[in-house]
Amino acid sequence: MVTLRLPETVEARLNHLAAATGRTKSFYIREALMKHLDEMEDIYLSERTLERIRSGKEKVLTSDEVEKLLAVEH
Repeated sequence: MVTLRLPETVEARLNHLAAATGRTKSFYIREALMKHLDEMEDIYLSERTLERIRSGKEKVLTSDEVEKLLAVEH
C-alpha cells in the first residue's frame, strides 16, 4: 500500500482520464510506475555508482585489464 500526494494539476488530469475511460486512478498510477521504474532504477543507481567511482570507493577496469582477468580465470 502506497499513499502519495499529487499536485492539483496532476490530480485533475488523472481524474479526467479516469472518468473518460472508466478506469481507476490507481490503474493509471500503476501503469505509469511500471512503465518508468526500469528507467528510474537505471538513472538513480547509475548516479550512485558514478559517485562511488569518483570518490575512489569503486574500481574501474580498462578493457585490457578485463581481458587479462578473463584469460586468467578461463
